[in-house]
Amino acid sequence: MSLDVRFTPFVDYWQDACQRAVLLLDVLRERGNIYFEHNALAVPHVLDFKAELVMDGRTLERPVNYGLVRIVPPDGRESDPWKRPFVVVDPRAGHGPGIGGMKQESEIGEALAAGHPCYFIGFLPAPIPGQTVEDVCRAEAMFVAEVAARHPDIEGKPVIIANCQAGWQMMMMAAVRPELAGPIMLAGSPLSYWAGVRGKNPMRYLGGLLGGTWLTALAGDLGNGIFDGAWLVANFEALNPANTYWRKLYNVYSKVDTEAPRFLEFETWWGSPVLLDATEMQWIADNLFVGNKLSTGGIRSSEGWRLDLRNVKSPVIVLCSWGDNITPPQQALGWITDLYDEDREIVENGQTIVYTLHQTIGHLGIFVSGKVAGKEHGEFTACMDMIDLLPPGLYEAVITEVTEDTANPELIQGRYLFHLDPRTLQDIRALGANSPEDNLRFATVARISEVNQGLYRTLVAPSLRRLVTEAGAETLRALHPNRVQFAMFSDRNPLMPPVKAVAAGVRAARKPVAADNPLLALEKTISSWTESCLEMYGNMRDMMTEAMFLSIYGSPLLQALVGLGPQVAPAHQRIERELAREAAAARFRAELEQHFEVGGLLEATLRALIYVRVPEGQIDERGFAALKAIRAARPAAERLSMAALKTIFRDQYLLVRLDEKRAVRAILMLLPASREERRTAMDIVHRVIAARGMQSAEGRRRLSEVEALFGLELGKPATGEAINA
Repeated sequence: MSLDVRFTPFVDYWQDACQRAVLLLDVLRERGNIYFEHNALAVPHVLDFKAELVMDGRTLERPVNYGLVRIVPPDGRESDPWKRPFVVVDPRAGHGPGIGGMKQESEIGEALAAGHPCYFIGFLPAPIPGQTVEDVCRAEAMFVAEVAARHPDIEGKPVIIANCQAGWQMMMMAAVRPELAGPIMLAGSPLSYWAGVRGKNPMRYLGGLLGGTWLTALAGDLGNGIFDGAWLVANFEALNPANTYWRKLYNVYSKVDTEAPRFLEFETWWGSPVLLDATEMQWIADNLFVGNKLSTGGIRSSEGWRLDLRNVKSPVIVLCSWGDNITPPQQALGWITDLYDEDREIVENGQTIVYTLHQTIGHLGIFVSGKVAGKEHGEFTACMDMIDLLPPGLYEAVITEVTEDTANPELIQGRYLFHLDPRTLQDIRALGANSPEDNLRFATVARISEVNQGLYRTLVAPSLRRLVTEAGAETLRALHPNRVQFAMFSDRNPLMPPVKAVAAGVRAARKPVAADNPLLALEKTISSWTESCLEMYGNMRDMMTEAMFLSIYGSPLLQALVGLGPQVAPAHQRIERELAREAAAARFRAELEQHFEVGGLLEATLRALIYVRVPEGQIDERGFAALKAIRAARPAAERLSMAALKTIFRDQYLLVRLDEKRAVRAILMLLPASREERRTAMDIVHRVIAARGMQSAEGRRRLSEVEALFGLELGKPATGEAINA
């Protein structure tokens, strides 16, 4: 009897471990079967929402493998026809479409829950032969225009939510067609590809260690004109060996009774790599990953015009995270300092930029995490109209939980308070940036890449292309390790079908081990040790990668051989001056100078409100909610459109910035003679300020100054009908 008791923990653990092993094998078998079933579909995706085709990119004059669909609201719910539409754009970065709406708690789900009409731009697994990035941008412009045309009566242009690769592509589209889009939210999107800090961000060194982009060309030629997205997936997986080779599968093994559905859902998307046209992928590698030409004005269209991100007039919202090792904050935000030297340039150019920094979430979590969807995506969705009304400048969005001490909670949507803090370019630089020496190293990589690419095209490509056949290319794709691991565990492997029957018997007799079993504790310890070892390996590999990159491309001889060096290379890649832009800005300033004394009661009220709030700095949703309520109280026929209100708000803000004293003095010239109208306008100022509360002594002083200008005494605001806001 004592022997039975002594060996019971061992027997219980061994039985549980064997059962979990069989069930894990069955989960992998099911994953392999799903892989083949999913990829056999004509339009494979992982959307958790019904959709109706609106536009098929294959039918355009310059066809592409993209399409626009309308998301059907679930459970028979109807979208609010007066709310602006949202367009979610999925990344074509190796994986299939659907991640933005993979589950109910998602970017699409949050937009639908808020009552917005929602659309989705996805793609097919195979490209149209010869399609280019420029063709895709043209198609996406047509899609956004179609969405706007379907909602002609709504206030505000469509909101774009673009994930990862889709972010830089939609920014290119918006730079060419700035009149189409409303706010553009970039979720984990790289725009400045060289940016980063030492000791982190190893992926940016990959192009250098591979000798540039000639391997991209080789992969395209071996694919008979097709680049296999599985190679991109493999690059992502290589970044985190601990997760790829241990944590992911052990998590399923250790929680096999509950974890399988979530694992299979994610693997359906992750394990379904799509194909890209080789020319298309080569353009991306040359111009973006290695060339870093997007934010520095180095890209030109087939017609010869230069792509300039300063042409984007939509508010740009950047969602990035310190836990993202694929698109770190420096790559997500570095484009701002690539475009602008001084803070005033952002304002003078009329750009509104909002960013938020998550502390821990990883790259994929930005798109699929339910917590991120419920907080960041939910709050941005609720506050898009407020962001669209913001005056130009740079802001950081801060999202905090509502507490008992929060003032005016009735003006806040949901559990979080959304507020914006003004930021400067110095705040972006403080996140980390390359030294001039490191920028010179990356510039050397770009030159070496061009040399190696030329050698490959001249010496290797012609002969290789004659040898490659479509059958051979298909075989190579099928033998890619990322595909083989799915196939070998599917029912196509004759050893796997019996696993299904065995697993069914195991589930019927399932007996999980007790949580306090000492051998289970030992298993978790070994797992933790294994994970730590793989993390250590990954860190050492990254350190060696960085050291090799810095050593090789820091060589003065190598730099000189490609025509670079400290005397000929700029300290930092920066977009060139544009005389036409500077002339337009000068004309705008000259015209603005004539508007200090132009306007009426509305202009005076908004100018006074801006002047009072400047020292407070922070802007939050409560003040906007109060302003929106005041506007909604007016008869519909008498309301200004949001676009007109935005223009007036922007102009008044710029006047205050241009010459604060003159702008304030001129308020007297804008006010009507009627004291009652002045009191009504001052009531609006008080109500908007009271929504958040006055916190600074300077703000209170300015409020007294404005009240004196309006001819009113400091005290309780008058009541009355709101002006035409």
